[in-house]
Amino acid sequence: MAIKNWLLSAAFMALGTLNAVTAQAETLRVGMECTYAPFNYRTPGGQMAGYDVDVAKGVAELIKVDLQYVCQQWDGMVPALLANKFDIIVASMSITDERLQKMDFSIPYRVSIGRFLGPKGKNLKLFDEAGKPNPAAFKGLTVGVERASTYAKWIEAKLPGATIQLYDGAQAMLLDLRNGRVDIAITNPMKAYLDFLSTDQGAKFEFVSPAIDEREFFGIGVGIGISKGQDELKNRIDGALKTLIENGSLEKYSRKYFPFSISPDNWKGVGQ
Repeated sequence: MAIKNWLLSAAFMALGTLNAVTAQAETLRVGMECTYAPFNYRTPGGQMAGYDVDVAKGVAELIKVDLQYVCQQWDGMVPALLANKFDIIVASMSITDERLQKMDFSIPYRVSIGRFLGPKGKNLKLFDEAGKPNPAAFKGLTVGVERASTYAKWIEAKLPGATIQLYDGAQAMLLDLRNGRVDIAITNPMKAYLDFLSTDQGAKFEFVSPAIDEREFFGIGVGIGISKGQDELKNRIDGALKTLIENGSLEKYSRKYFPFSISPDNWKGVGQ
């Protein structure tokens, strides 16, 4: 009888140890571009860094998981998630109605807007006083825009006759803007400020439009992308983001990279 009890006890202990190891070993594969500074990029030492990375780490700490970063080009990001190449996307991806048809999102962890850049002193008058684009003002201009982006979709819908030049990333686009290969460019104003306007290379350029925040194209903000049917994971991530907003962590993360906040004021978002 004692031997039987010992064997049962040993079995339960082994099962408990296995469960503990399994819990400790939970890993989320995170899809990122890994080249999109200051949001997600590799340092010279090979470490992942940036605002998105800070958010991913903050969430991981709260829901007690490890992270494995998977680098993916932007235009293949959603297909890779749907193909189970990774579990979540933390890559400054805007929550849009179109994307919500294919995947789920967490509540927003960053605001999402677009803005045009151009040479100083040109008085281009691209938008009217009500903040609506003036198609006639875009005639004769070549517009730089990132391929497969919300900015590209906005231009296609609002300025169907515009002459556009597509780029795989913002860095090449801003270089061409500086060298006069494109006349204006539309991109994330946060990145444009940090990487271009606040540097010597961007000294002769400025924002030439108001902020564009139409929900149809730019959504309600940037969220963590999750495959449909992962409700338990989504709820855990949402809970962690609520905590990071309420305790000021998201504000702290944004101030590491920008002189202004880029985090939402509250955790209202998808479906709320």
